[in-house]
Amino acid sequence: MLRYIYGYARVVSAGLIKNKIILRYITCKFCLFFFENSMKCVLIIPDGCADLPIESLGGVTPMSYATTPTLDMLAGEGLLGTSLYVPKKMTPGSDVATLGLLGYNPKKYYTGRAPIEAAAQNISLGDSDWAIRCNLVTIDNSNKTKPVMKSFSAGHIASEEAAELIETLNKKLVPLSPIPIRFHSGVSYRNLCIASNCKTRFSKSTLTYPPHDYADKPINSAAPTGDGSRVLQTLMKESQKIFENHPVNIKRIKESKLPATQIWLWGLGQKPIIPNFGVQFDQPEMKCAMITAVDLLKGIANLIGWTNIIVPNITGYVDTDYAAKGKYAVNAIKEYDLVCVHIEATDEAGHEGNVEKKIYALEQIDKHIVKPIYESLKNCGDEWRILVTPDHPTPVANKTHTSEFVPWLLAGSNIIKSKTKDGYNEKSAEKNAKFTFKEGWKMMNLLVR
Repeated sequence: MLRYIYGYARVVSAGLIKNKIILRYITCKFCLFFFENSMKCVLIIPDGCADLPIESLGGVTPMSYATTPTLDMLAGEGLLGTSLYVPKKMTPGSDVATLGLLGYNPKKYYTGRAPIEAAAQNISLGDSDWAIRCNLVTIDNSNKTKPVMKSFSAGHIASEEAAELIETLNKKLVPLSPIPIRFHSGVSYRNLCIASNCKTRFSKSTLTYPPHDYADKPINSAAPTGDGSRVLQTLMKESQKIFENHPVNIKRIKESKLPATQIWLWGLGQKPIIPNFGVQFDQPEMKCAMITAVDLLKGIANLIGWTNIIVPNITGYVDTDYAAKGKYAVNAIKEYDLVCVHIEATDEAGHEGNVEKKIYALEQIDKHIVKPIYESLKNCGDEWRILVTPDHPTPVANKTHTSEFVPWLLAGSNIIKSKTKDGYNEKSAEKNAKFTFKEGWKMMNLLVR
């Protein structure tokens, strides 16, 4: 398609066609050709699916072990490569990594995780406001001198239960706060706290720590530090008293579920300014859509001008409705130029250190998402491309994110075939890599340009 556009531009700019009627005719024909033969692009993000070799799997990774026939076929039919989406000296969170994956230099555009999630809830931040991520967590205090992060998700608490706890915080904790704050419920354990009119209270020196980095580990060294840290510590401590005998927790304990023992505040920042995706890639008319259960991805979509497609029964966990995501993506391809499908399940399995769940999620993604999307694209009548890439590794042995290169595959129209029979996995991508992006934010050009 690009060669036709380039050729047409040369003809017009060189003034080779003097007759205006003929020029208008050719222009109309070109426009019809362009719009009738547009490129359809799909981006699939199996969050955190990259891993390390595991002894119990015979020394291979979950990606290698899982039965993923469509992904393996596409690896042979397309290009393989590796990318590092997290710049050096930056924390390997999904916030940083996803910005890089979508073509934005995190060093330039990243201001914090919570402001992105605020955008997902259409929470408008003023210049003096700070957004703070608020996890509901379970802390094991049986050893008073060495408390442990038993669950960074309070046992994947239901959104309805979380909303009740957040409502209670607004009634009982907000009045105790030394700064103006308001809590906002999100999905499951993922919630927000907005601090208003406190520009000088926090700064870049304010350091907080993701609770999933401390899964089953002591949290003594994980308390906030720097400007405003005492406020955050006080709010977290006071929440313990409010949650201790809360009806939601009493009910959960009776049902043998983990209670939410307190809030965990982290990932704070101020409002980001990120350019529109189409403008960023010199295609301002490009229509893009996001399918995800996670506020972080919804927020990024809102900030870069994408439409968030709401899919029922998706959870952001291993029990999500994979088939629904695939179905809605296939329908979206008809309307949008680029459709992104994000799946959180593989990342959550990594955080839990559960290799079986990670393998299961990968196989469901291949069967219910990748396969129907591929079949739809190859029969759509347009040129098409599909890119599959995680944002970062989440090794089950580590239970947290790492800053490593991840494998990607790109298949579709005008893409050179690797012809590999090694499938789609970390080892195969490294072995057969046609491109390696140390600055991962430059990789998106392969899909959309």
